[in-house]
Amino acid sequence: MGAESHLLGEILSVGLFATIVGLLMLGFPVAFSLGGISLFFAWIGWSLGVFDLNFLNALPTRFFGTMTNEVLVAVPLFVFMGVMLERSKIAEVLLTTMGQLFGGVRGGLGYSVIIVGTLLAASTGIVGATVVTMGLLSLPAMLRAGYDPKLATGIICASGTLGQIIPPSTVLIFIGDILQGANQQAQLAMGNFAPTTVSVGDLFAGAFIPGLMLSGLYMSWVFVRGMLDRNSCPPLLMTAEEKAGLGRRVIIALIPPIFLIVAVLGSILGGVATPTESASVGALGAIFLTVVKLLADKLANAETQVQLERQLAAFWVTFIAALSGIGYVWGATGLLSALLVVIGVGSLIILAMSGTRGEFLSVLRQVSISTMTITSMVFVILMGASVFSLVFRGLGGEYLVHDALDNMPGGDTVALVVVMAVMFALGFFLDTFEIIFITVPIAGPILLQMGFDAVWLGVLMGVNLQTSFLTPPFGFALFYLRGVAPPSITTQVIYRGVIPFVAIQIFVMLLMWFFPALATWLPNEIYGVDPNNLPTYQSLPTDFLEPPDDPPDDPPSEDEG
Repeated sequence: MGAESHLLGEILSVGLFATIVGLLMLGFPVAFSLGGISLFFAWIGWSLGVFDLNFLNALPTRFFGTMTNEVLVAVPLFVFMGVMLERSKIAEVLLTTMGQLFGGVRGGLGYSVIIVGTLLAASTGIVGATVVTMGLLSLPAMLRAGYDPKLATGIICASGTLGQIIPPSTVLIFIGDILQGANQQAQLAMGNFAPTTVSVGDLFAGAFIPGLMLSGLYMSWVFVRGMLDRNSCPPLLMTAEEKAGLGRRVIIALIPPIFLIVAVLGSILGGVATPTESASVGALGAIFLTVVKLLADKLANAETQVQLERQLAAFWVTFIAALSGIGYVWGATGLLSALLVVIGVGSLIILAMSGTRGEFLSVLRQVSISTMTITSMVFVILMGASVFSLVFRGLGGEYLVHDALDNMPGGDTVALVVVMAVMFALGFFLDTFEIIFITVPIAGPILLQMGFDAVWLGVLMGVNLQTSFLTPPFGFALFYLRGVAPPSITTQVIYRGVIPFVAIQIFVMLLMWFFPALATWLPNEIYGVDPNNLPTYQSLPTDFLEPPDDPPDDPPSEDEG
């Protein structure tokens, strides 16, 4: 293949990328745009003699590998867990109670929304459900209390997107899965034939501190606004009835999500379970919490409400105390085993004896349908992205991107800045998953070859992609809130409200840039991964950089794809 053919293939690869981005901005279906346009450009490239159709022979292997990928099994399980908690109204109880707990403090309603958003992020990770729930419950209360509409809407949108970076996050699962292969490919190209592996658990641990930093900085901004403008977030006047029994209600509302967070994240960070195994624990735990909530709703009435609250508070305190004792005696593995038995058998007993089986089956049916719909949407996009990745590489686009980044005037630092800037800009128009499946497979291997730590890079991308939910005109969190906000809240108010929180996310990315240990310290402490031992940037072998003279006789292997 001569120089002119290489040039023509690279032109087609640029045209492929630009066409797909343009169609997605126009609102065409993502999965079919990715797959269909890629096949069309593959046909053009084949007609012009610059694309070998043997590349497409790898598609069945890729599709089957996606369906059998154990890591990706965690995605539907985490989605199920989040939707189950949303349908069971546990999030509503938590939000109402935390609002009463902090409402008497200046900015207290804002603090409560951020805290609830953090807890829901660590136990659900479903942005749409979180934003809609908090918009329906908190926004009217914040407006009645006299909050600045811009501040109120910004708090709700930003807190709802924490689920994209605080583990367990489906975004980190897909980034981690892509970076696993990219990191191995990059280190082999750099001459390291014993490559350091990167797992989704590493990214979960790496994102933990930056996620909590975002939450803390959001609350700091509310505090600063309250100091600069005391009328922007006034305290809420609490009635004597609301104050009565608040301690019991806080226990009832807080312990269930905290229990789920400890069960899921504790099993991952403690090395007891893989992310997929912990996702199954979370799904079963969400079922248990829903069953208990349905039983409490059935027994609730005005006469016995106080007594029921006391019984529920005693139940949850006893439950947590018993699990703590089991963990102290049997360790983390024994605790997880006992937990699975208790919540599984307990759910069956409650359903059999309480008469709530009909209500539970109704909720389970709705949750299963929502889980199937969301999971199917994401994985169909992933299938289309696989076609795009193969065709883009077959046309020589990978070499074009590599040369462009490798020859940046400022070296690898400027190359990373350019990639992050492109991802940030795409966030104004595209969904998070679209950006992941289009840009990470292309830019990830190249950046890793430059010596950047894979965990640090993955978390940095995760924080960057979180902004795609907040940046107008197509930020999905903005649309979710717009759909449930009262008519007095205009779209422009919502857009202006999220600007400070987008700036906070950019600030966190800068902190991670100058202090990489924010993302690498915890994985190193838990898993013993030392980022200092990773290969540093070096000139790559010329045979790796140069495209082959002739089309390959065999399709690329799965590792290469």
